[in-house]
Amino acid sequence: MWNYSEKVKDHFFHPRNAKVVEQANAIGDVGSLSCGDALRLMLRVDPVTEIIEEAGFQTFGCGSAIASSSALTELIIGRTLTEAAQLTNKQIADYLDGLPPEKMHCSVMGQEALRAAIAQFRGEAPDADHEEGALICKCFGVDEGHIRRAVLENGLTTLEDVVNYTKAGGGCTSCHEKIEQTLEQILNARPAARANGLAAPIPRPRDENWLAVEEVIAGLRPHIQADGGDMRLLGVDDKQVTVSLSGSCSGCMMTDMTLAWLQQKLIERLGRFMHVVADPATVSISEVE
Repeated sequence: MWNYSEKVKDHFFHPRNAKVVEQANAIGDVGSLSCGDALRLMLRVDPVTEIIEEAGFQTFGCGSAIASSSALTELIIGRTLTEAAQLTNKQIADYLDGLPPEKMHCSVMGQEALRAAIAQFRGEAPDADHEEGALICKCFGVDEGHIRRAVLENGLTTLEDVVNYTKAGGGCTSCHEKIEQTLEQILNARPAARANGLAAPIPRPRDENWLAVEEVIAGLRPHIQADGGDMRLLGVDDKQVTVSLSGSCSGCMMTDMTLAWLQQKLIERLGRFMHVVADPATVSISEVE
């Protein structure tokens, strides 16, 4: 029997924003009814300011899935899409005063639905269109990107961790070998990067330092996205910040310029030097002198 916090129980018995948003212009669907867990997140976003003015959800799943979806809507209403995009599954779970390890996939499902809704609003290709070989778990429709994000953002190290946080492999178990291979590739990338001075630290719990870095990145992302790129925070330790870069930012020259820009802003904000590096899996050259 799992122990649930009073806040989880409250959001399960009295879910907030469990409704259809009639004028939604951003919708994110994750999961599948045939798999036992599914979430539709609906947002009404101001097209000019990109502020989320209304959010609603429909969830088919357990009490933790309903509570996580309810918490998600409470956390994002009133925020811009750029700010909402920084929300992590851990922040959803923390808002609920924690979830049992076996139910952490419910918070991840909320984060993935938010990503899908933002992608739809911005006209980006949905992650549901899996590239060949990228789909790891057919039972729950979990792809390699989903697993990578969960591993990097939550410091996962075992098959059991991946099952708990993504539900991949929680059905027929035939994909366990694929999951272990994918996990090994992700974890092995860290020592290789460390040899070149580009090690991405295992993410630690969000603290004031992390939140300050997130705030700086949130301020830069609109400019980066306007140039066809994007940036996402992966890890923070006492002396180093690790990010992932995509789009136009992942070219060699643009990588150096973008990292140097962030590094300077962090020095101004924090009043001390922070070395900024990019996850070597996302760029070809990411060293900042």
